[in-house]
Amino acid sequence: MTLRYALPIMLALTSPASAVELDSLTDAERAAFRAEVRAYLLENPEVLQEAIGVLQQREQQAQTVSDSQLIADYSEELFNDRHSFVGGNPAGDITIVEFLDYRCGYCKRAFPEIESLIAADANIRFVVKEYPILGEQSVLASRFAVATLLVAGDDAYKAVHDTLMEFRGDINQASMTRLAEVLNLDATAIIEQMDSDEVTAIISANRELGQKMQISGTPTFVVEDQLVRGYVPLDVMKQFVAELRE
Repeated sequence: MTLRYALPIMLALTSPASAVELDSLTDAERAAFRAEVRAYLLENPEVLQEAIGVLQQREQQAQTVSDSQLIADYSEELFNDRHSFVGGNPAGDITIVEFLDYRCGYCKRAFPEIESLIAADANIRFVVKEYPILGEQSVLASRFAVATLLVAGDDAYKAVHDTLMEFRGDINQASMTRLAEVLNLDATAIIEQMDSDEVTAIISANRELGQKMQISGTPTFVVEDQLVRGYVPLDVMKQFVAELRE
């Protein structure tokens, strides 16, 4: 079997009919075909690179479609759950949802860039999903933030959120009490609220939503109908927003 015949069969491997064509070969023809393909690929390794590129592109396209469907399926929980903090412009034309953990280094890295994006764009609605996945200190921080939102409202939550995103020490009840006092909040009321059923229900709902959205790491962003897994630079986030507006 010459390369003239091997290549069409190699290309046919991408179609369902390929298995039938290979089955029609004799053992000797199949061995010759394999040897011919191997020799061709060794002489032309760029073909493998091209094929891998095509495969990755197809997988990315399939993932994008899957992510868009997940967002559509759980849009109400993502964008309008009535328990998550909403910052930026609540009436903005673009909504960004962030699943975050206060102990996550990449979340901390993304924090000033998201703040810059919101400050520079008055039409972004920003929703925070407390998603503690990095241990007990993460859970404690999220409980404190959610309790602050319930006890003292949006402005107090934002102050706590911003401070926790920049906080580098151990997170424990003593440090959270000091934080509340520094921010002139009712530390006693917030600490008491932290272990309430309401706080537990909110964090559990976020975890359940994250699992349904197949979110395994932080930060994860939902930008309208796009799911962005992991940290992205400010310029890339600006590009997402600009493309959505187009």
